[in-house]
Amino acid sequence: MSKVMSSNLGYPRIGENREWKKLLEQYWSKKVDVESFEKQMEDIRLNHVKKQGDLGVDLIPLGDFSLYDHVLDTAVMFGVVPCRFHYHGGKVPLDTYFGIARGMKDASASEMTKWFNTNYHYIVPEFSGSEPELVENRPLALYREAKEKLGIKGKPVIIGPFTFVRLSKGYDEADEYAIIEKMVPLYAQVLKELQEEGVDWVQMDEPILCTSISKQEVEHFKEVYKVLKQSAPEVKVILQTYFDRLEHYKEVMAIPVDGIGMDFIHDRGENWDALRRNGFPEDKFLAAGVVDGRNIWRRNLVDAHSFVTLLTDHVAKDRLIIQPSSSLLHVPVTVRKEDALDQALKKGISFADEKLKEVVILTKALGEGAWGVQKELDESVKSIAALHESSGNKSDVGEESPLNVRRGSPYSIRRKVQPHLPLLPTTTIGSFPQTSEVRRQRMKWRKGEIGDDAYQQFIRGEIKRWITIQEEVGLDVLVHGEFERTDMVEFFGGKLEGFQFTTFGWVQSYGSRCVKPPIIFKDVNFIEAMTVDETVYAQSLTAKPVKGMLTGPITILNWSFVREDLSRYTVANQIALSLRKEIEALEAEGIRMIQVDEPALREGLPLKKERWDEYLQAAVHSFKLATSSVQDETQIHTHMCYSDFEEIMEAISDLDADIISIETSRSHGQLIHIFEESIYDKGIGLGVYDIHSPHIPEREEIITHIKRSLKVLNPKQFWINPDCGLKTRGITETISSLKVMVEAAEHVRTELLVKNER
Repeated sequence: MSKVMSSNLGYPRIGENREWKKLLEQYWSKKVDVESFEKQMEDIRLNHVKKQGDLGVDLIPLGDFSLYDHVLDTAVMFGVVPCRFHYHGGKVPLDTYFGIARGMKDASASEMTKWFNTNYHYIVPEFSGSEPELVENRPLALYREAKEKLGIKGKPVIIGPFTFVRLSKGYDEADEYAIIEKMVPLYAQVLKELQEEGVDWVQMDEPILCTSISKQEVEHFKEVYKVLKQSAPEVKVILQTYFDRLEHYKEVMAIPVDGIGMDFIHDRGENWDALRRNGFPEDKFLAAGVVDGRNIWRRNLVDAHSFVTLLTDHVAKDRLIIQPSSSLLHVPVTVRKEDALDQALKKGISFADEKLKEVVILTKALGEGAWGVQKELDESVKSIAALHESSGNKSDVGEESPLNVRRGSPYSIRRKVQPHLPLLPTTTIGSFPQTSEVRRQRMKWRKGEIGDDAYQQFIRGEIKRWITIQEEVGLDVLVHGEFERTDMVEFFGGKLEGFQFTTFGWVQSYGSRCVKPPIIFKDVNFIEAMTVDETVYAQSLTAKPVKGMLTGPITILNWSFVREDLSRYTVANQIALSLRKEIEALEAEGIRMIQVDEPALREGLPLKKERWDEYLQAAVHSFKLATSSVQDETQIHTHMCYSDFEEIMEAISDLDADIISIETSRSHGQLIHIFEESIYDKGIGLGVYDIHSPHIPEREEIITHIKRSLKVLNPKQFWINPDCGLKTRGITETISSLKVMVEAAEHVRTELLVKNER
């Protein structure tokens, strides 16, 4: 029979028990030395490779594992290190590597933003240092490691030159091709050395081919990959794409590589239509992404088998590779330990390990005949049917709502009746440090070791302590601190109908930061007030305004695993209607500032520009559906972070929030140039220091940020705040940083008042 191969694009780094995360944080806190750290990381890495081999995967990825971020790995491999880190060539030291990601005392961290339209954050490479050079052939080292220690000849994974450069900064757009040309010889050297080592397959990730690129750009791909192919003709290169359909299918098929990886899950059927109409090159392999790498629902293997069988009408079986639609970085590790889940739900979901089993089953069904795995094929259909039955009848909740989504008056009128504050008001984004004691008390409460009353008293004690700290620091607008919340999405999902939670379903968001996305599998409905008690209690402790803190509908949607039997926009509106009731409850209790955070609004933007308007209109509608019923006197805030906002500022304005705060500290204020070209007429705070770095900012550093912003923004509309929540920071550094921020704000405020008096 013809050989059909199975493959994987990438495996979760964090481990079943988040051992990767824990080891990272032990190293950063100096609880393990570098030798022990590197040895334990090697053990974790090799265990992941071995597990995939044991599951029966033919082409196992090497190089997807990272100590922090795979984009950062690519940058340091080529010596692309910002000049402020005083790098002078050679292999990048480990502390410098982490410094680029997290900051150092004398060098700020590099910008962090979203990986395409996912919730994974990557470190943005900066071409601001020395000329790129190959300082370490990382894929080669990882290939040797797996071969020598496990006897596995894996498939090195490399971010391709076009995607790497396009996702970088530090050069003029007109110079992009020149930068790519500089990188080509370095990539060629990597491939040549891999060929000399006997590597058979290399996965070159170029998801940029699924964005709205031009035919001219694809022609440039042909030129570059021709050079790369000539450098290592014996290595079979798979040009891997994902997250959407290929742009310019015919032209991509002509790129001189050995295989093309295509996403047949998130392409809305368009990749299949293009292949069916135009055929597939006989001299290439098709790496078919037919198991969803981003959502957690079990695949209907009967349907999937029918589809891959159709593919064989256009592609020879011995040139077909079955794989997930993308890296499995975006899903948890395994369902195996989720004993607390409803059994119908547990059998209806599939995490990384289960998805690889699905891939292997489909590979066997196609290569050896469905009869050998018929039980597994049928079981998938039964499990999905049972899941749908258990989720109950579907209602029309969230369908296009007749409710008004306009505020009572325009912002110019609302601002006159909203709380009066000093010039350049200071505030925070919402959360304060979740200490080990906070986590310990929460765990005791969950285990039933302390009762509800005792736990509530503890939370109130933390709120009272931090209200006092905020007043002593001198902040103008306070928050209750969110000590009762584990995660900004998980908390609300736990209080709304329609959500379910895993025990071990962690996913990497950035660095060692892991989140546990809830599962939306039923209609979302409001049950009872979720934040009122804590917010009202905090407000009773101070004469200063306290913000109510909510997570917005689009962020809850984008940071959850969402049911697939309704449109995502319908689910978003269900969430919005529930939040609307919570906002009205807060307002009824006298809370006059309510923050509805939408940090994930930008990340959900489709890769294709022609679909942006549909998404943004739906996102704006959901936000306004949640927030528009309040009185003019109630001030609506929102927050967004770690994304490229330039192209969606019109939509951000359309949200009609009274105040928006946006991260700019890592991007060194580059967003400010937008306001030089367009007018933003509402309140805005551009984050003045980076909370993800342990570095305590200098007063002059923050003053510089503020003054730069005030060159293009009216002081009467400008707010001073950190760039994100302070949950992950220590108490001492949080208080010290906020004191510096307030001192800087007061300094600039005084200067402005003196200037106006003259």
